[in-house]
Amino acid sequence: MEESKTYLSKDKNIGNGKYFLWLDQDDISLHAWENEEPENYRLPGLINQNKIHFYFCLSGKARFQFGPHYVREIESRHNYFFYNPEKDLPFEMTLLHSTRMVELSISLEGLHKLFTHGSIHFLKPENAKTKLYDERQIPAALFVVLNQLFTVHLDENARRLYYHGKAFEILSLYFSEKKPDTESCPFLNNEETVRKIKHAKEYLLKNADAPPGLKELSKMAGLNEYQLKAGFKEIYGNSVYGYLLDHKLDHARALLDTHQYQVAEVAYEIGYTNPSHFIAAFKKKFGVTPKKYSMGKNN
Repeated sequence: MEESKTYLSKDKNIGNGKYFLWLDQDDISLHAWENEEPENYRLPGLINQNKIHFYFCLSGKARFQFGPHYVREIESRHNYFFYNPEKDLPFEMTLLHSTRMVELSISLEGLHKLFTHGSIHFLKPENAKTKLYDERQIPAALFVVLNQLFTVHLDENARRLYYHGKAFEILSLYFSEKKPDTESCPFLNNEETVRKIKHAKEYLLKNADAPPGLKELSKMAGLNEYQLKAGFKEIYGNSVYGYLLDHKLDHARALLDTHQYQVAEVAYEIGYTNPSHFIAAFKKKFGVTPKKYSMGKNN
């Protein structure tokens, strides 16, 4: 089982939160916090100047306070990326009720070993001393991997290898964003068009339970249907509704990983009225039925 500790700092008169330490090496670490209590939890944090830090909020909400005047909030299914090569940067993190947070940190040298210098812009020598901050939504495939960290049960000999591999998997998915081919879709040279397509994607996922039609989605984004379809395919590697289906099925897999839902319940949760249709779609994507997938996770 994962190592569990109490928080270093917490509001008074509340119970213990959970701290999971999965991997702790000089160049890379992977750990998490979980607050299941109604009160907020506060704990100190540090952005180390020699490391890149990723904070993934899987559920709930958290606040990062840097000094007395600067505060940033992170919503569920979003992540922060911090890199400050100038100095160590202390902060206080507050986890609200029902918040689950994963942190992955890696040294710049360690990241250099995993990627070619030109593949990530801040690995280039001219950018190595530049402070960087990024906030983005957690992609569905990465969200599944992050949730798996909490559900696996391994013996002591296998744990370190598993979490080391998961750390690399998280990094590969984080940095795997596909660059659009502006030769086949020349209108993607326009940053405003790309922004509109990304906004359409966010709107689609936000309304996944009752998704808009292509005409409505195009009008909302301020694009014609061809621009939306071609641009969406180029940026995300899938059709608009193929992307939505993949997102729903990845979410279904994350729900099955919790072992708290029956197959029919998961089907209804992601919008299927007929569980057999869900089973067929799940098997087509993952090569196994939801029931066999869940049984395999329990072994």
